[in-house]
Amino acid sequence: MPAAEARPRAAVPASDLDILLALNRDYIRSVQTSDVGRFEEILADDFYCSNPDGSLIDRAAFLKQTAQPVRITGLEALDVMVRIMGDFAIIHARTRYTLPDGKPGGGRYTDVWARRDGSWLAVSAHVTRN
Repeated sequence: MPAAEARPRAAVPASDLDILLALNRDYIRSVQTSDVGRFEEILADDFYCSNPDGSLIDRAAFLKQTAQPVRITGLEALDVMVRIMGDFAIIHARTRYTLPDGKPGGGRYTDVWARRDGSWLAVSAHVTRN
């Protein structure tokens, strides 16, 4: 019998869940590292963010805010829940980080994503701190 030939495996396309989880990780990393360039790629033109102080800012103001170095360290997302509803998705999660004085900090966020022209883009964010 001839030896079986190795067949190349077909690439398995990433699921929407995998894509959104990766985008969520990028979002959190981009906040921690002030990565405006990555946010320019993943935020919709009509993006808005509700900040913990109650202010509502548009995409341009969010990018300006993000360009400022953050004073927290060790930002991580916990208890991430992704709800996909066709061409939009909602991500709920909790955050944990260390404040400049070394004390623990945390909060919650809700991000809304929309599939536009085949790509997922963040259209809204709401951030709280405890």
